[in-house]
Amino acid sequence: MQSRISDRDPDSADDHDWIRRFIAANLPVLPVPNIPEIRLHKAGPQSGLRRLAKRDPQFGSPYWAHYWGGGLVLARYLLDRPESVVGRRVLDLGAGSGIVSIAAAKSGAAEVWAADVDPYAMVAIELNAAANNVSVQPILADLTKGEPPDVDVICVGDLFYEAALAKRVTAFLDRCLGQGIAVLIGDPWRAHLPTARLRLLAEYAVTDFGEDIGSMRRSGVFTLEHKSHR
Repeated sequence: MQSRISDRDPDSADDHDWIRRFIAANLPVLPVPNIPEIRLHKAGPQSGLRRLAKRDPQFGSPYWAHYWGGGLVLARYLLDRPESVVGRRVLDLGAGSGIVSIAAAKSGAAEVWAADVDPYAMVAIELNAAANNVSVQPILADLTKGEPPDVDVICVGDLFYEAALAKRVTAFLDRCLGQGIAVLIGDPWRAHLPTARLRLLAEYAVTDFGEDIGSMRRSGVFTLEHKSHR
């Protein structure tokens, strides 16, 4: 698995450097609520993300700049139970800010990859990993379209918010289960979560993306069972 700066322009080193400087200057590094072990570049009202959107017509929603409930609970779980990943190869699917990847690295994972389809997330992951003094390898790709990667554990936070995406992710995870890869899911009980096939491991109260500050909801960490286990 390899990392690239951008599918749009793989040679855009200048763009990569400009984005790094923008994030470093405008998104302060802050401790994550209820996860003081991790600090992330976090967007605020004065971060000026619209400047990125004006500069790049293909700029998408900056999910990588905010906290999401599933990522928060999955990161907290890995830090509380490092035996889940210690000494193992871990893939963070739909990594966003890289919070789950960072938690896996801090918990003693042998190797950690962070996959996302947003080139801006790649830069954020690099910066956030450096801010936490851990090694994470970013991957710019939609891995759900391919075969299972050569890892031991796949962590999935917040990828069940839309029906078609949830269906594609679940199909990919089924292929991974077939290869003996363990699957950990973090999610605030969104509508398209395959609940009939999940085993709840832990719950935490967190604030999800888009909710009022201080508004807490129970979010779960799950394992995905094989279809035959339903």
